[in-house]
Amino acid sequence: MKIGLVTDSLANMSLDDLLAFCAEQGIECVEFSIGNWSDSPHLDAAALLDSEAARKDLKARLAHHGVTISAFNANGNSLHPTDGERQHRVVEQAIALSRHFEVPRVNLMSGLPGGGPDDRFPNWVTAAWPPETAQMLDYQWNEVALPYWRKLADHARGEGIHELCLEMHGNQLVYNLPGFLRLHGEIGDIVGLNFDPSHLLWMGADPIEVVQRYARHIYHVHAKDTALNPAAVGLTSRLDNQPMGDFRDRGWSYVTLGYGQKLEWWKDFCYWLQAGGYQDGVLSIEHEDINLSRREGVVRSVELLRACMPSEKPDYELPNAS
Repeated sequence: MKIGLVTDSLANMSLDDLLAFCAEQGIECVEFSIGNWSDSPHLDAAALLDSEAARKDLKARLAHHGVTISAFNANGNSLHPTDGERQHRVVEQAIALSRHFEVPRVNLMSGLPGGGPDDRFPNWVTAAWPPETAQMLDYQWNEVALPYWRKLADHARGEGIHELCLEMHGNQLVYNLPGFLRLHGEIGDIVGLNFDPSHLLWMGADPIEVVQRYARHIYHVHAKDTALNPAAVGLTSRLDNQPMGDFRDRGWSYVTLGYGQKLEWWKDFCYWLQAGGYQDGVLSIEHEDINLSRREGVVRSVELLRACMPSEKPDYELPNAS
């Protein structure tokens, strides 16, 4: 496996400083965030698409530091009732950049529509009651999401991109395995996971169980951790909408690797990824810990991954059955 980095993790660094830091830390791959929920601090996607010289310059900088691109990230909500078209254009930019840089994948979200055609804001349905939730889900899936994803998949294939990797994320239509399997079943193998365990952890799912059973659907991985605050969860549940800065009072918070799930958990996580065939894949560090500096958080995350991730392919040969 390879260690990668979501570039927004070091948004305070210039591009050249970020790439030099990656080389220093042995980080082999970067995942460039290019818009939507990101301010895109390191790349101007439109300028790159307009200028072959700019693309050559970026390729040269990457080569100088021995760093490659694992993905272009367009995380946002392209199914937003009023802002979806603008956010979709960022997804199209990510697909075009992936073609220019010969990167086989784009990382994105499933999107989340409103609950009906007249809504102005997305509506996240998390329960089967009251009865109108079924009507809302029918509209979201059949009227909005599936038509959009069919067109998106056709467009990506036409551009030579064969991996659309989405995160199972709260406040998105696809936030758990049943939702992902439904979308995958409708659209096909072009839809895979940008597997981020941190979101499943705060929602109460088991990331290792997912890896053990569905590793074939994992096309890219975010290395990101969540710490649960049991005393707060006892009061708030895991559905906690307090500000992220209220670290002491929240039921959960994103933290540096190892500060939520301990080293042994991450060993299991990496081991089962390898067992599931994710042997050449990237573990892309995403730092969102408000209590450690960005640099320290990434350095400590690299140290943890070095201690637990397989660095070679397995070569054991099973003996022939007698």
